[in-house]
Amino acid sequence: MAHNHEEEIDYESLPAGSSMAINMFAGAMAGISEHAAIYPVDSIKTRMQILSPAVSASTTGGLATAPSQALSLAQHFRLVSSTEGLRSLWRGVSSVIMGAGPAHAFHFGTYEFVRELTGGANEGMQGTAGTAVAGAAATIASDAFMNPFDVIKQRMQIRGSVHRSVFDCAKTVYRTEGFQAFYISYPTTLTMSIPLSAVQFSVYEAMKSFLNPTGEYSPSTHVMAGGVAGATAAAVTTPLDVAKTLLQTRGSSNDARIRNAQGMLEAIKIIWERDGLKGFRRGMSARVVTFAPSTAISWLSYEFFKSFLREHDIISSIPGTST
Repeated sequence: MAHNHEEEIDYESLPAGSSMAINMFAGAMAGISEHAAIYPVDSIKTRMQILSPAVSASTTGGLATAPSQALSLAQHFRLVSSTEGLRSLWRGVSSVIMGAGPAHAFHFGTYEFVRELTGGANEGMQGTAGTAVAGAAATIASDAFMNPFDVIKQRMQIRGSVHRSVFDCAKTVYRTEGFQAFYISYPTTLTMSIPLSAVQFSVYEAMKSFLNPTGEYSPSTHVMAGGVAGATAAAVTTPLDVAKTLLQTRGSSNDARIRNAQGMLEAIKIIWERDGLKGFRRGMSARVVTFAPSTAISWLSYEFFKSFLREHDIISSIPGTST
């Protein structure tokens, strides 16, 4: 029994020195697993959020004429299946794979490091506050790296995108819009992602403690807690995600005002004037459907790889990582 207790402590609180490397390795694996698995739904979410003209019945497989963003998740899949082929929903996935691994390594590594510093592992208000701060810090670090990859991804996800490779898209965006195009949405991304991460990590830790008080490695707990955390965070932050999408895809718009949008406040104003309050809910269903399983997969992968790497002492065998 004493041996099992030691393993539980090792799993929940990794020794200083090896902790960061393990968490970054685990985070990288989690990021790739999360984004690759749910990518087609994320592509639909992007399309639902873009302000676009009406789509005729002839191009929607018999669907009534309606603004593209007004179509449901299922209708979008029908539209893509009948006009482009479902394979098109995977356009841009290589950008996510290239960026998600390092970005999530920074994310989870920073999260665990800051959580340890702020007492996030403690119970009560200190633990909750520490976890929220750690989640916010993790987001600032990872989003700085990931933002350009996210811009490229969304440009390639647009219906009728002319970009056929990540490098072609990056080169075109840089040539036509300049370097700032890759970071025009970064303030909005942070404004959205900091509360998203704070909510996600806080809900995850609370759910994990409730479902699994012993702290043992439990895949079902990580899936359930991750799913609830992801769905909650996604729903709360959808309005800002709509604004982020407008900014990240502005260069592909035929609308002069959207093409020249310079920041979050202007994007919010455009959405409000064009679509009212409902405009800020665009893509919420797809976003929740994306985030719930992807966050569950991310946490499951993260906790698995963290446990696996620790159990097999893989990190200490890599030069420069031993304590």
